[in-house]
Amino acid sequence: MIKLVSAVAMTGLMAFAVVGAAQAQERTFRKITSGQPAALQGAMTQSQARKACQMEMKGARESKASINTKMKLCITQKMGGNS
Repeated sequence: MIKLVSAVAMTGLMAFAVVGAAQAQERTFRKITSGQPAALQGAMTQSQARKACQMEMKGARESKASINTKMKLCITQKMGGNS
């Protein structure tokens, strides 16, 4: 009789533990997916972005440091997409 009661109690505790874990997992998943979607439309690879930016900067009469700074910014923007 005691073994039966303890077995039922253990089964109940295990059921509550599984339900609690599933709810926690669901809450975590909701937090992860609730944000803004990634901006991928129109995004380029790093190589494509670098080539496009080089074409835009071609013939610029600026210092090398200035061009490098603008190139980095340009590449970052083109890789970000939605532009």
